[in-house]
Amino acid sequence: MTRRNLLLGVGALVVLGLLGAGAAGYTYFFSGARTAPQPLALATPTPGATPSATPAPAAGLAGSWSVAAGSQAEWRVSEVFAGFPSPHSAVGRTSSVTGTLTVQDTGSGLSAQNLSFSADLSGLASVDQVEGHDVRQRDQLVRQALSVNRFPTATFQSTQAVALPAGFADGQQVQLTVPGQLTIHGVTKDVTVSVTQLQISGSQVQAAGTIQTTMADFNIQPPSAPFVTVDRNVTIGFLLNLAKA
Repeated sequence: MTRRNLLLGVGALVVLGLLGAGAAGYTYFFSGARTAPQPLALATPTPGATPSATPAPAAGLAGSWSVAAGSQAEWRVSEVFAGFPSPHSAVGRTSSVTGTLTVQDTGSGLSAQNLSFSADLSGLASVDQVEGHDVRQRDQLVRQALSVNRFPTATFQSTQAVALPAGFADGQQVQLTVPGQLTIHGVTKDVTVSVTQLQISGSQVQAAGTIQTTMADFNIQPPSAPFVTVDRNVTIGFLLNLAKA
């Protein structure tokens, strides 16, 4: 083989390699190679369903409520892989959630008081998928960053009573803003919980929402891994099923 033909052959292999890498990148961006579940939320009403003309009032809502089975908490952070500028949503969830809520009848209406819930951080597990990566390896890095052996739980405690909307009825979804304190990694900060969905479903109260914060607020160093950049902003989500205590 002449030197010229050899060079041409090598050049062809390089071009094919680049084309293959480009195809892999295309697959990564535009196929299902990276997937993340939607944020925790209640089921939305069925489209086309005809609601009753007058929803039933929320009977027996006043009293103490406890977090029941089916509740979840999650963290959600953007991460960028080297060579792929499009961010990916890393998501970890735990179903080890406990808590309580008191609803008081003030005479002029109902108010939510003493909302408190805790999540067991040692039970956090990644639920997103990245083709070619074992996201479970991230879980150990997250536990180390959170110092779970020293601070195994994250806790929210409301600091003010919040009035429930007048006429709040079974099957309706309403929104609330709840001020309180969040404790993670041994640090307590004032936060605001955005309850995006609050609903009475028969004998159960359900709530879903988020807390926006940063790792720096709680003296947490972002998990470090080769070829991955982790955003400092964190969305904490929750879905709470509450049963009458």
